[in-house]
Amino acid sequence: MRIVLIGPPAAGKTRIGKRLARDLGLQFTDTDAKIVAENGPIPEIFAVHGEPFFRSLEREQVVQALAGDGIIAFGGGAVMDASTQADLKRLANTWVVLLDVHGDVVRDRLNNGKRPLVTSLADWQALVDARRETYERLADFTSDTSNRPTREVADEIADWARTRASEETK
Repeated sequence: MRIVLIGPPAAGKTRIGKRLARDLGLQFTDTDAKIVAENGPIPEIFAVHGEPFFRSLEREQVVQALAGDGIIAFGGGAVMDASTQADLKRLANTWVVLLDVHGDVVRDRLNNGKRPLVTSLADWQALVDARRETYERLADFTSDTSNRPTREVADEIADWARTRASEETK
């Protein structure tokens, strides 16, 4: 089983992904965390090398993560790459979960300096609006994380995944 978490910046992909992986007894991979571990902070990568360089690092981590199973959290922009979109559609046993969140909830989460493309709520909203169609087209399941505890969202996704797995083995 491979569940890929996608969605806007600050939707909770890492936090929920870790919980979901524990609940399902699967490995957790965060592609942004792998980039940071190997290359340093994302804002520094953007500042020194630019977004295209970051996107190439991101694509490498996506390819590596999709080679295995488990719960995978993609950075918010990873699915904008056409090759990544194609991978998500062609790989067997790969389910895509969109974690959605409302703008009024993310305001406080944006002030931590970790997100170079979103320094304000207006930036965040413009980015989400530009990506929404792609997120929704790729998603097999959507969960709104806006005002819900991590446990509740992870339980909802785990229940959906178990049901889907059971239906696919019939």
